[in-house]
Amino acid sequence: MGHMSPVAHHYMHMDHGHAGNGHAAMVTDFRNRFWVAMILTVPILALSQLVQDLLGLRERLAFRGESYVLFGLSTVVYLYCGWPFLKGIHNELRARQPGMMTLIAVAISTAFFYSSAVVFGLPGTVFFWELATLVDVMLLGHWLEMKSVLGASRALEALVQLLPATAHRLKPNDDAEDVPIAELRPGDRVLVKPGERVPIDGVITKGYSGFNESMLTGESRPVEKTVGREAVGGAVNGEGVVTVVVRKTGDQTYLAQVIALVQQAQETRSRTQDLANRAALWLTYIALSVGGATLVAWLAFGFGFDYAIERMATVMVIACPHALGLAVPLVVAVSTRLTAQRGLLIRDRAAFERAHGLGAALFDKTGTLTEGRFGVVGVVALSDLSEREILAWAAGLESQSEHPIAQGVMRGAKDRSVTPKPVRNFKNLPGQGTEAVIEGHSVRVVSPHYVRKRGLDAPNERIDELGDEGNTVVYLLIDDKPVGAVALADVIRKESFDAIARLKAMGIRCMMITGDAMAVAKSVAARLGLDDYFAEVLPHQKLEKVREVKARGVTVAMIGDGVNDALALVESDLGIAIGAGTEVAVESADIVLVRSDLRDVFTIVALSRATYRKILQNLLWATAYNIVAIPLAAGVAYPWGIVISPAVGAALMSASTIIVAINAQLLARARTLVANGGSTATQPRK
Repeated sequence: MGHMSPVAHHYMHMDHGHAGNGHAAMVTDFRNRFWVAMILTVPILALSQLVQDLLGLRERLAFRGESYVLFGLSTVVYLYCGWPFLKGIHNELRARQPGMMTLIAVAISTAFFYSSAVVFGLPGTVFFWELATLVDVMLLGHWLEMKSVLGASRALEALVQLLPATAHRLKPNDDAEDVPIAELRPGDRVLVKPGERVPIDGVITKGYSGFNESMLTGESRPVEKTVGREAVGGAVNGEGVVTVVVRKTGDQTYLAQVIALVQQAQETRSRTQDLANRAALWLTYIALSVGGATLVAWLAFGFGFDYAIERMATVMVIACPHALGLAVPLVVAVSTRLTAQRGLLIRDRAAFERAHGLGAALFDKTGTLTEGRFGVVGVVALSDLSEREILAWAAGLESQSEHPIAQGVMRGAKDRSVTPKPVRNFKNLPGQGTEAVIEGHSVRVVSPHYVRKRGLDAPNERIDELGDEGNTVVYLLIDDKPVGAVALADVIRKESFDAIARLKAMGIRCMMITGDAMAVAKSVAARLGLDDYFAEVLPHQKLEKVREVKARGVTVAMIGDGVNDALALVESDLGIAIGAGTEVAVESADIVLVRSDLRDVFTIVALSRATYRKILQNLLWATAYNIVAIPLAAGVAYPWGIVISPAVGAALMSASTIIVAINAQLLARARTLVANGGSTATQPRK
């Protein structure tokens, strides 16, 4: 797991199994070791002479053989409670990459073996209590870290639990039998009753119902679906009974792909984590060098071996890069939770981090900025009929056709609450339009070519303007007289306006890349307020356009539907796919927008910037703390009476860790900014 701190990474290689069970075992093991250490710390503190003298209880608590009891209790703390750190130093040294585990292990080993030698006759001071408190602090920190960083594993378990254990499979005679989901095969028919979860991905062949897909997509409203629509495994069926034909099983299902994406995101190595690990490596070399030099220097100054050892131990305690180790993973854990809550599937954390410096966003048009379907963008009256009346006549005729243009006219009438007129004697005019009888009149909806061919067209500036913008124009003829025209175009998503405005407010140049004609691209770009656009671009040429923008020296994101945009998604610095579950999106994109909401591109950038700031703050604090504290621990301020004991060192180290942890949790405040879209984001007029 690249985004974990070294202790988490090392500990995963211990004998605790794999995946969810192994993660749960790791958390449980750290918790158990922590509580054992805490319980044993109480008598260890009570039996330590320094603590007894401090509390004035030396005479009451002292007894014969107390030092051996203290040794026995401390041995348990060192060997059992400190085992993860002892195991860690073995792994680090074997990999020739000493780091945080090495420092912790050296510190507790120094305390244990020196104190043990004192118990058995070496002159000096026993400080088993420093060993115990240091182990307490370290175990607590790593227990909390495990709970935070591995929280995504619980999310995986929750995703798995979305699917029921069995399904109602229909026999050829339509009788239902309950079978385990694993026995379902493509082509099987499954009955889904009201209130049940859809057991597998499939297509509805019978029935109508609303489906709650909030756990999968974040969409809070039920999605109405009927025959021919896809039902996603894990969605909750509403009030209807539906029959679903199994389309995908096993790893091909949408839910399985979501789980795989989350797992991949967990395992992606973070560049900032690599930076933290390199810093920890250098800190290890510095700490070991300073620690050794401290021991030699205090001995050279004539101090006792016990005091020199104590100084060296203090340096080791102070230098433990615990805060540095937590600086990145805790922030990553919080940002991972926030992105999941917003329906963002992060496949590549390094790409997500690059989003903080995003300079340009390239959007595909069809299916991304637009809905990929026709809608009415204008109605022009050529008679005394009103625009609503023109649409009512046209929609009545087109209600009998399945053509995309006909569906667009119907959609426009519905959006405007226009009731289509009843028709009879409907028939298609191949390549030209449709005709029927409405209210006793001969009615046609035809192309401009049909009108021109018969000399029926009349000059109209508004119609010419709509045509020049790349819109599709059809004419309404009643009794062979043109009475109106309807202009249709690919409908721009409502959220596209808001998404573009928000990104531009962040200083990001927004561009469009499309295979459509220049006039269409120009019109869409103008309506959205885009900075630039590329029209008549073939799929393989989109990659070249991405390279062209990258050559300007900016970080580029490509946002597409994951089908004909695959090459561009891979070539960009940050590939974002609209719509989860498609094979190309899963294979090509760095981030998948489950909700297909372009405003989530703003969410990605805003959260990436907030995450980057928190990581830099944590790294700065962790390294600055060590730069100041290590010399003090070594004793450079001794001439001024400033001496940091191992206990104070442990407390300072703990305080540094707490500050880093709190700062990471403050990232959650970015949820307000992300949810509201920022105060400067407004939707332009369309």
